[in-house]
Amino acid sequence: MQYLVSVITDSIDRADPDEQAAIDVFNEQLQKDGHWVFAGGLGAPSTATVIDNRGGQGLMTDGPFTESKEFFIGFWIIEAPDLDVAVKLATEGSKACNRKVEVRPFL
Repeated sequence: MQYLVSVITDSIDRADPDEQAAIDVFNEQLQKDGHWVFAGGLGAPSTATVIDNRGGQGLMTDGPFTESKEFFIGFWIIEAPDLDVAVKLATEGSKACNRKVEVRPFL
């Protein structure tokens, strides 16, 4: 089963060199153990564009979907046999990036 591990922060500051090194080690371990699917960082909320085409009008607005102190700054998509393993991996990822994370299964 695949899981989305979203990295949550309240600052647009990128990982410092120590955090980046820990993230690299974590990513390498995910790959070695067969849990790696994909990962990436995201631009600041100010770079977001929201599109609402529910009424066929294709309305676009700049900025994030919601105004919030916290936002997603990156993510991992991992492969894990169950939620327990996904949570264990996410806990390691949280330590590596020094930020909170959220785990959700793909449907």
